[in-house]
Amino acid sequence: MKQRIKKIRYTVPDIIRGVSVIAMIVYHTMWDLVYLFGVSVPWFKTDMGFLFQQSICWSFVLISGFCWHLGKKKIKRSVIVLACSLVLTAVTAIVMPEQIILHGVLSLIGTAMLVTIPLDKIFKKVYPLLGIVISFLLFLLTYDVNNGFVGIAGHKLFELPESFYINTATAFFGFPNDAFYSSDYVPILPWIFVFFIGYFIYALLEKKNKLNFLSRFTCKPIEFIGRHSLEIYMAHQPIIFVILVLVYN
Repeated sequence: MKQRIKKIRYTVPDIIRGVSVIAMIVYHTMWDLVYLFGVSVPWFKTDMGFLFQQSICWSFVLISGFCWHLGKKKIKRSVIVLACSLVLTAVTAIVMPEQIILHGVLSLIGTAMLVTIPLDKIFKKVYPLLGIVISFLLFLLTYDVNNGFVGIAGHKLFELPESFYINTATAFFGFPNDAFYSSDYVPILPWIFVFFIGYFIYALLEKKNKLNFLSRFTCKPIEFIGRHSLEIYMAHQPIIFVILVLVYN
């Protein structure tokens, strides 16, 4: 009689994603307080607030690239994430057009998931540590393409042609024109390289036979949040907004 082999659930990625979701809820609550309800929170508009926001974005995109290897039906998962990003754009365009979300983090993650499917065969030929280094360097080099140039840490290496920065479509790739606005802007460049870093981190752990480490820790409540991160992401802003309206009115 054949015995069923129970599939091991990697808890560490769920925990990391769950912590990221909690941090995101805190950040968006602060954002609503500052920009929609006029509450004074001085640190939020400083470098500390910016680093807080960037750390959340990094963790979401990085863990998404890491978890790309896990599970099947990659195309279906990608399409679901992209569909959710379109729903967010439509809802914000109707309800709060001045705070519309265009090319946000879900758009980036869904696109990166799709792009990685054909790239997987190529990436498998790259030594994982080299892939991490190259991806990180490309992230640094392209970090300022949204501002019109390629460089490192704000130092220009060369400017990009103005013809790259035309409209909303070019903004999707990381080339926004002056009229473009999004309250959550995470374009393909430079952020797809953070997704690739996550992809290669998993590949490195797999190559070193270290994946068992991912089941060594557990925290059920945070794991639950991590497993349902997409649903929570879609629902949290309306809930936060209603609560704040009730509190302040």
